[in-house]
Order: sequence, then C-alpha cells, then structure tokens
Amino acid sequence: ANGTSYAKLNPTKMGAWRPDSLAHVSHMDEGDFYGSEQSFTVPHACVVSILLEEPDGFTTVLKGGIELSVGEVIDAAAMDVRKLRSWLGREIEDARQKGVLFSLHLKATMMKVSDPVIFGHAVRAFYEPVFEKWAAEFEKVGANPENGLASVLAKLSGLPPDTRAKIEAEIAQRYDERPNLAMVDSRKGITNLHVPSDIIVDASMPNVVRDSGCMWNKDDKLQEAKCIIPDRAYATMYAEALSFCKEHGQFDPSVMGNVSNVGLMAQKAEEYGSHDKTFILPRDGTVRVVVDGSGETVFSHELRAGDIWRMCATKDAPIRDWVRLAVERARKTMDPVIFWLDPKRAHDAQLIKKVNSYLQEHDLSGLDISIKEPVVAMRHTLGRARVGLDTVSVTGNVLRDYLTDLFPILELGTSSKMLSIVPLLGGGGLFETGAGGSAPKHVQQFVQEGHLRWDSLGEYLAMSVSLEDFGAKHKNARATLLGETLSIATKRLLEHRRAPSRKVGEIDNRGESFYIALYWAEALALKDATFAPLAQKLHDKRATIVRELAEAQGKPVDIGGYYKPDPKLCARAMRPSATLNAIIDEGREVGTCGVEPIS
Repeated sequence: ANGTSYAKLNPTKMGAWRPDSLAHVSHMDEGDFYGSEQSFTVPHACVVSILLEEPDGFTTVLKGGIELSVGEVIDAAAMDVRKLRSWLGREIEDARQKGVLFSLHLKATMMKVSDPVIFGHAVRAFYEPVFEKWAAEFEKVGANPENGLASVLAKLSGLPPDTRAKIEAEIAQRYDERPNLAMVDSRKGITNLHVPSDIIVDASMPNVVRDSGCMWNKDDKLQEAKCIIPDRAYATMYAEALSFCKEHGQFDPSVMGNVSNVGLMAQKAEEYGSHDKTFILPRDGTVRVVVDGSGETVFSHELRAGDIWRMCATKDAPIRDWVRLAVERARKTMDPVIFWLDPKRAHDAQLIKKVNSYLQEHDLSGLDISIKEPVVAMRHTLGRARVGLDTVSVTGNVLRDYLTDLFPILELGTSSKMLSIVPLLGGGGLFETGAGGSAPKHVQQFVQEGHLRWDSLGEYLAMSVSLEDFGAKHKNARATLLGETLSIATKRLLEHRRAPSRKVGEIDNRGESFYIALYWAEALALKDATFAPLAQKLHDKRATIVRELAEAQGKPVDIGGYYKPDPKLCARAMRPSATLNAIIDEGREVGTCGVEPIS
C-alpha cells in the first residue's frame, strides 16, 4: 500500500506510445514448446522413466525413478532447434528491413538448461558466417555461444594474434550487415547477445512497455525494438500488451489500478521445476515417458539431435490450494479474479478441468471469478488498470513471475517496490519482492565505484508484513509493534525520497539503510520509550553519518569475489560509517536499549 500510494503521488516517467510504432513481439508459429506440449493427469500413484529410443533400437534411460502421485498433472514438450534457427534467421532479416532493434528476451537464470541453449542458437544465427567459417578454431579454444558473445571473445585469446584479429574484424563487420542490437551497456559495447543473464524477460519486457516499445541502441539512444520471445506460451501476452499500448497510449501511474497475483508455485510447479527433467538430445530418436512395470507410454516425441525436451510436474495439492487462495482473495477484495489459462495449451486444458471442479467446493456467491486465455486476460486486465480498477490475476508459476514484474514496473517503475505474499501449504508465509532485475549491474558499479544503487525498500516492506503476520499468528505484541512501526518508517522513506540514486556521490543503499534505521527507531520511540535513546543518537549524529557514507564512495571496493564474496570484506564495505557502527553496536550490546528479542 505504501508503494502504491507513493506511485500515485509521484508517478514514474513513462514513454509516449505512437499508434504506428514499429515495436513488436515475435514468436515461433511451429516447433516451439507450446505447439508440441502433451499433458496428462495421473490417475493413480506410479513411477515413470524418461527414455531415448534411437532408430537402431538402442535405448538410453535419460532419467528413471520419477515418482508421481494421484491427480498430478505432468507435461512434456520439445523445441525443434532447426526450426528455431531458421525462424531466428528470418527475424534478424526482418528487423534489419524494418529498421528496429533486434532484442532477445529469455529467462536463462531460471530456465538454466533450456534457455542458454536457445540463447546460443541466437548468437550463432546473428553471427552465422563467422561461426561457420571459423568452426574449427572455435572448437579448438572451447568457444561456446551458449555462454554469450563475451565468452566467445574471451576464448579467442587462445588463438594466434593474427587469427584472433581476423575473427574479431568479421564479428565487427556483422554489425554493419545486421540490424542494430539492443544494448545492455552502450558505453562499453555490451550487446543483448554478450551474456545470457544480462537481459531477463520478466524485467526487460516491462521496460519495453514503459519506454514506449524502445530499448537502448549502440548510440545510447532509445530505438523501437523487435522483441524475440521464441515460445508462444508466454510471448503472446506480451505481444498483446504492446498492441494495447499502441491502441490506447501509455499508462498513467497516477490513476493506474493495481494487479495482484495468486501464483501456483508450491512443490516445484510447472516449468520452474523442470531443470532435472530437461535434456538436449545427444542423438536422433524418440523420447518416451514410460510407466515402470506396465511399460505404458504416457508421452512420445520424435526428435533430432540437439532438440530440447523437457518434462514438468504439478502436484494436485498445490492446485487445490491455489484455487482456495484465489477464492479467498476474491472474497477479501471483491475485485474480479481471472485465471490466466489457455484451453488450446495442453497443460492449461488439464488445469482448467481441475479449476472448474475445485471451484465448486467453495461459496462463490457475489464473486466475479472467470477463466480467460492469457491474451484475453491481458487485454481485459490492462483495460481495467488503465481506468484505475484493480484486478486479481491467478496464474501458473512462470506467469506469476512475469506479471509480478510487469505490473509493478508499470505502476511503480520497479519491481523492487512491490510486495508479494505467498501463503504456504504448511500454514506459513513467503514474503518477497522483486529485485529490480539488474543485480549484475549493481554489483559491477559497487566494485568499480563504491556506489551500491540496490534499493532495499522492498525488503523492508516484506519484513514489516512478515513481522505483522508473525505477531497476529502467535499473538506476539512486540512483533506486531516492530512490523507496524517499520511500515511507518518505509512510508517516511518514500515521502522523503531516500531511495538510492544511480550516481556516485549521491545516496546509495547504505544511506537508505541509515534512514530506515533512523525512521524506524523514531517510530518505535513514540510507542516504546526504551527506543528513545537509540532514536536520539541516530538523529543527533545524522549529518556525520551521512558525510561518512558519502566519503566511502568514488573508489573501487574489494569484496573478495563476485559469486562468493568474502563476508568480512563485504561487512567492511557495507558499514563504512564508524559513527553509525558505534551506535548500532552499542545498541546490540545492551539488547537494543534493553528490549528482549522476539521469541
């Protein structure tokens, strides 16, 4: 609520959409996961195996011993990489002819087996003549396009200087013959194809909508983009979002309605639980899912070497609870509730049967609950949001991830200011926020310039409601007090604009952390006098602390590593104010002014 209220009073800057904008989403029309998906609801507990049967009769067990429970929905789908490559080639040429940026939007961070492979095919397609001509040299040094162009360029150091120079020149030549690429960092020449994890679809596509269909080009200017999302399962709803904006214009955050989400995510539901059941085919053959014992074939796909095959599983209990939560949310808000399910998609067709069945177990009187395919659901939801009406989206695991970035970024400018509350099957709760979608850039800037622009507001929002939830469930007054006062502190943080800046020398995450401590202590002091000394000290030393935090910026920081930094070095870098440290450490030593910890 704090974030939404702030957004209406301080609307984020949005680009203006033109009806004739060339920006668009492109997806495959055949050969993708959507078109090949098969789905099945398990009638009784069983164990299945995934087999690869080759034309000569040789059979390989890709994965065995997969235990399935009654009512579980399982799916299998494949991507034809030859059709993928052919389609990518056509789209690259289409982008060139239309004069728009070529941009690739995947989720390599979560779909860690399939999407890097798809990314690699895009890299090969864009620089195809280079990869064909120098295939032997690339293989010799282990240059793998699945790791991105940056990795390929780094591997070239293992070649003779003259050979390396020729390859680099031919890569550079492709930029004259191909469409402009969307850029991650124009100043450093880092393109969309340099690193698989640099542009992530759930963070990148909302920015495209916000920026009127544009992304940054090599000249550091916004340019309309072709957004490549290969699989139709999720591309079409983004395409609808762009079409909606062309027709109706940009959204106005000051009046925009809220879109909350009830997501199906428990017990590794859907694609996000498919990593251990995803395979890149080593040879041609038929992939079968077979019931152990009976030998019954559940799924079957005829594929060729290199194709991507995956199996997903969604258990019945999470589906039933998902429906219950949707009805609960409908009753609590009295807003329209929409299940985003596509009857033409095999998996969704199975879910629709279950949703219709489980809805009958609840009192639906006076509630507006419907099932719409994602394209229709997107248009309907955007239409409501545009005129200030709230809507509840009820989605599968991937759409949950995508929509809880899309709507917060449109409404608030970033997902890091939006709270998501997920009740757990065992009675607990998961309180999370978006990350803003650009952690690598944040770390790079911190290491290079000593400025951390990560915004922790969402973490404070999550902490406040988790404390309030704990207090309510366990009748713990102190937890409730901490939660309520932290909520007051986050409101003041927003009102006084204490969010981290992108610029060195201005407030960063450490400054924001100081202000949340100050505002929280002051809010607590009004309710409990034992916090008054802490609040007073923070208030009195404010100028000194702010100065010490600012002086820590503008120089490189050593944190002892990237993926696994040294905790002591991190603590030193994140606590550069000796004055603030002394106040906090003193409070810690005396139990925060004599207050007992929550138990």
